[in-house]
Amino acid sequence: FPLLMTAAGTIPPATVLILGAGVAGLQAIATAKRLGAKVEAFDPRPAVKDQVKSLGATFVEMEMPADAETKGGYAKEMSAEFLRKEQEAIAARLPKVDVVICTAQVFGKRAPLLITKAMLGAMRPGTVIVDLAAEQGGNCELTRAGETVRHQGVAIVGAVNLPATIPSDASLMYSKNITNLFATLFPKGATTPNFEDEVTVGACITRDGAIANEGVRAALRPAKPAKTARPAKAPKTVKAPKKK
Repeated sequence: FPLLMTAAGTIPPATVLILGAGVAGLQAIATAKRLGAKVEAFDPRPAVKDQVKSLGATFVEMEMPADAETKGGYAKEMSAEFLRKEQEAIAARLPKVDVVICTAQVFGKRAPLLITKAMLGAMRPGTVIVDLAAEQGGNCELTRAGETVRHQGVAIVGAVNLPATIPSDASLMYSKNITNLFATLFPKGATTPNFEDEVTVGACITRDGAIANEGVRAALRPAKPAKTARPAKAPKTVKAPKKK
């Protein structure tokens, strides 16, 4: 990743493009910068621009909608037209990068498709795409969860369950988060959760015999039956005139 200056010449640093600047994306930016890479990052939420720049990365600019995130700070599912504009902005960067790390996800939805098969043709052979959204469908069209796909010299790594590769650290962080969650649900002296708290409301699945979580309600709604075309009427048979 880093810039190398030798007697034989200078090798420029690798260029890394991070798609999505959530928790995983910001960590990827920080790690790539520490390794000496030139880092660019893309996210549809204008609010994360300062966070990206504070880590020393370049923020990929494009016209952003004002309502690109939920009240909780998560990215929202965007329209097909905006997704096309995102793909155009990303496509302009792909021929110049060495590594793409995909982290863009939408809570409770399929991961947005940011890199199409056609866009891969513009990338240099040897480029690596690490798709951390593989389990949610992937940000790259050719991503296959748990597999490494090669297309025209580009390697697409469908990473799954990465926490399992560092079980000790993952267990430590998971247990700490569970402890903090229960401390929030049941503060000192409380015997019932505070349903005025947004964390409690978001974590509650059922309450008083009913489903309380809107995301779960939406997932359990029966799919609308597909409209079936009415069968075409059989053509009327016309009797041939009798010969005189």
